[in-house]
Amino acid sequence: MRISARADYAVCAALQLAASQDEGPLKAEAIAESQGIPHKFLEGILGDMRRGGLVFSQRGGNGGYWLARPAHSITVADVIRAVDGPLVSVRGVRPPELSYTGPATSLQPLWIALRANVRQILEGVTLAALASAELPPEVSALADDPQAWANP
Repeated sequence: MRISARADYAVCAALQLAASQDEGPLKAEAIAESQGIPHKFLEGILGDMRRGGLVFSQRGGNGGYWLARPAHSITVADVIRAVDGPLVSVRGVRPPELSYTGPATSLQPLWIALRANVRQILEGVTLAALASAELPPEVSALADDPQAWANP
């Protein structure tokens, strides 16, 4: 599985908004600068997040972007889906819609299991948890395993 630059930047931008939730709207320029995201690229990402119901925006001198819901109710999966679509797909198709024959028949349940694990992690981590560096124990346990850091 690959996490696109778009998804990575979207999560970083969402975290910046979560950390600034009580400060009012943030300008895209400020988010881009603080997170090292190309400004024009970020504008497209924020537009997708707005259409996905994750952020609100307001134009003008006092305008900017802010989270549409509390950070504790927005998961990393929500952000990725808003900018990239389904979390796991194979050739652009969702795993339950695939079919294989012969020795490849067991690929579908493998892809479904992969999707289930990805969803379990990304749907279990909120922006609030990430912004406060309080990952769920099961996620921390996975990240603490030295094998998780090893290059295969």
